[in-house]
Amino acid sequence: MPSLISVIVTTYNWPEALAACLASLLAQQDGNFEVIIADDGSSAPTQQLIAGIQQRSHIPIRHVRHEDKGFRAGTIRNKAAALSKGDYLLFMDGDCVALPSFISRHRDLAETGYFVPGNRVLVAEAYTHQVLDRHIALHSGSLGFFLGLWLHRRINRVLPLVRLPFRHWRYRHPELWQKAMTCNLAIWKTDFMAVNGFDEVFEGWGYEDSDLVIRLIHSGVRRKEGRFAVPVFHLWHPHNDRSRHDRNYQRLMDRLNQKSLIRAQAGVDQYTTQIQ
Repeated sequence: MPSLISVIVTTYNWPEALAACLASLLAQQDGNFEVIIADDGSSAPTQQLIAGIQQRSHIPIRHVRHEDKGFRAGTIRNKAAALSKGDYLLFMDGDCVALPSFISRHRDLAETGYFVPGNRVLVAEAYTHQVLDRHIALHSGSLGFFLGLWLHRRINRVLPLVRLPFRHWRYRHPELWQKAMTCNLAIWKTDFMAVNGFDEVFEGWGYEDSDLVIRLIHSGVRRKEGRFAVPVFHLWHPHNDRSRHDRNYQRLMDRLNQKSLIRAQAGVDQYTTQIQ
């Protein structure tokens, strides 16, 4: 079981969503974690928000930022991971809201030799605006409350919020890489470092998280399913620029067949060397 969990929250120029995300983390039942905000070049409002929350937080919050040069989520996550103090890394996005049991359940699921992808519930566009404009504490809702949201089509599904026991079915697809995304993904730090983290050759939006998972699987780390245990609510937002999609997807398909390729070509070791 992890001694300290490092929650790495990726953000870019959406302070209202980040505030909701951090509020949900500060309401966790398990307080043995740190937060590292991986900021992909946000402007002053995001920086001011983070500074204010840091001052009143009972959880350690650090802010790692680099210059805005387009979508470089893999790069800023590497930089944040290099500074992490925990032995277990939990990646989530700054437009996601976690339930109070999120950290404790991820801790229960953690097991040597496995990575754990959780799943997500999508929040509708109109209701996302209501949540942020009215400061609705989405993380504090009951199952009945969420059922009502689903009936009114404010969230796309409610089944992921049902908790199922930690049983053998979680090990059924040990080499499945699909639908393991960094909006909700837990990895032992030693495993992350062994594959050299995210590969920054994936430029622009798309598949840097899938590439990480594929290399973990090639290295012998297996998938343990986090569904029906650790969901997040993913706030609606417009699609990112996907002009690099085809190039990144082709690179990913090539990686699937390169089983000997385990370590990222341009990865986290660039930053671990700098901070030593």
